[in-house]
Amino acid sequence: MLTYGIVGAGGFGREVMPIAEEMLRTTCKEQFRLVFIDDGIHQEHVNGYDVFSTENFFKLNAEKFYFNIAVGSGKVRERVAAEMIQRGANPFTIRSTGHSVVLDNNQIGDGAVLCPFTTITSNAKIGKFFQANIYSYVAHDCVIGDYVTFAPGVKCNGSVTIENHAYIGTGAIIKQGTPDRPIIIGEGAVVGMGAVVNKSVPAGAVVVGNPAKPLRASTGGQ
Repeated sequence: MLTYGIVGAGGFGREVMPIAEEMLRTTCKEQFRLVFIDDGIHQEHVNGYDVFSTENFFKLNAEKFYFNIAVGSGKVRERVAAEMIQRGANPFTIRSTGHSVVLDNNQIGDGAVLCPFTTITSNAKIGKFFQANIYSYVAHDCVIGDYVTFAPGVKCNGSVTIENHAYIGTGAIIKQGTPDRPIIIGEGAVVGMGAVVNKSVPAGAVVVGNPAKPLRASTGGQ
């Protein structure tokens, strides 16, 4: 039996779990088990799914272990992913079956989460463990780094570069760049809820408002 674990049984984990269940029932040809992995709670079940600590997850009788991480912090996802891979689990991508759109010539790294009504248009390059929450999109020719998080309703227009660990808040809009002058959201930057970004954002900055202006330095999701 193949065993799939969603790390994190909190709010986002409970949203992601039924998406993973639907996807696996549609695409997986082998028998599988789908569970939560969470070291911070003591419940045995959440929303009808078994919950295991990391240690007990790897004690399950499984032919292969797979995992995804339903945690908003990119820094946490990076740490957890390294541990899970070191212990022999393989990342798997979660994509809403029939309710997300991925068009032509995109590259999407392992461990992504594409929630319902998300769109990746064409010729985008996306790194590891990207999260696109509901109604978000990535337009043409964007380059997205590793462990980047899109909250619900993010509009990332074409020719935008978003570096590792950036967090883009709910409803934020990022103006389209050009091939020779892309809009760049720097590593670890935070774009606040509803912000309208019309120019590049430095690494580690927190920007809010319309137009987006710096608020303070970010801690990079730590």
